[in-house]
Formats: sequence, C-alpha cells, structure tokens
Amino acid sequence: AQLALLLLQWNALKVDYQEWQKTSPEPICASPDVLLELGKEELQNVKNDLEKILSAVCSQNKQLDEDLEREQQWYEEQEQILNTLNRIEEETKLQVEELHQMRELEELHNKMLKLKTYKKELFSALDKFLDEHFPLPQDSGSPIKTNIPPEPAVELLSMKEILEVLINKLMATPHEPYVTVNESFWPPYIELLLRFGMALRHPEDPNRMRLQAFHE
Repeated sequence: AQLALLLLQWNALKVDYQEWQKTSPEPICASPDVLLELGKEELQNVKNDLEKILSAVCSQNKQLDEDLEREQQWYEEQEQILNTLNRIEEETKLQVEELHQMRELEELHNKMLKLKTYKKELFSALDKFLDEHFPLPQDSGSPIKTNIPPEPAVELLSMKEILEVLINKLMATPHEPYVTVNESFWPPYIELLLRFGMALRHPEDPNRMRLQAFHE
C-alpha cells in the first residue's frame, strides 16, 4: 500500500513537472541565490521521494525473495513426499506380490500334503486288498492235482511286491519300463495281470513285461 501511494505521488510530481515545463511562470525573485535555494529544496524533495520509492521497492523485492524461497522449499518438500509415496507404493506392490506368491505356495503345499495323505491311504487300502485277496501261494500238502505248477525253490514275490517292482521300474526309467520275469514271479499272478490289461509283455521278448501306463 505504501509503495502504491509513493508511486502515485511520483506520477503526480511527473505531471506537475510536465505542466511546469509547458508554462513560463514569472520568477518570484530574480535573485540567483534565491532561485538556487529553491531549486535545491525542490531537488531534495524529489530525492527524498525517490529514496522512499527505492526503499519500498527494495523491501518488496526482499519480500518477494522470501516468498520465492518459501515456495521453493515447499516445492522440494512436496517432491520429497511424492518420492516417498512412490517408494512406499512400489514396496507395497512387492509385498503384495510376495504375499500372493507365498499364499500360492502355501496352497500348493497343502494340496501336496493332501495328495500324499490320499496316496498313503490309497496304498494302504491297496496293500490290504492285495494281502487279503492275493496271498503268496502256500503248500497245503494236499495230494489233489491242480494245473498250478509246483512252487519253485526260490522265494516268491507277492502280488504287492510284483506291482511295486513294475511301478518303480516305470517311474525310474519310463523310456525302458520292462522288467525281466524270473522265477520269483508266480506265473498265475503274471497271467492275471496280463489278462486284465494291467501289464503288457514285451513285443519281442516274452520273458519281459511292463506295467500298463495308465497315466499317459
């Protein structure tokens, strides 16, 4: 407000000066000393007014510099806040992705545990079924003649053990799943597996057989 007032005063002085130049007033006094003093006084007044204007302008410039510095500081603070928020957002995204991956791994782990439990129960039921319905051949000492060949001197494998041999071979070497049928394989069990399509003979070697690949 002070600056505006001084500027108005300065403009008024300029107008008065221009009007004064257009007129030719009669000097109040013809004495050079008096005119000199009047001129000095007028110049001093103009000087004082200009100094006031300069002081006001400098004060305003200082205020503008302070405002600019505050604005610059505010801008830097906002930029830091924005960078911090962006970093937090990226970290949050990574945490969400890691949490999602951990959740998927946990679900997969739970499924694997369920499958292992189911596999264990299934094999347990299969073992019970095989032990009950497919026991090892026993020598009853009966003189009744049957078509079943006599037991060899070697220890025979149970149906469960035969299936384990075939399964392990198929899993270990799927490109070569055949096993050699030796004397420990009881022929009735072999014929049973072949008849019901659970096993296949080698197309070129009848003494070799493999488990049917039901999973393919």
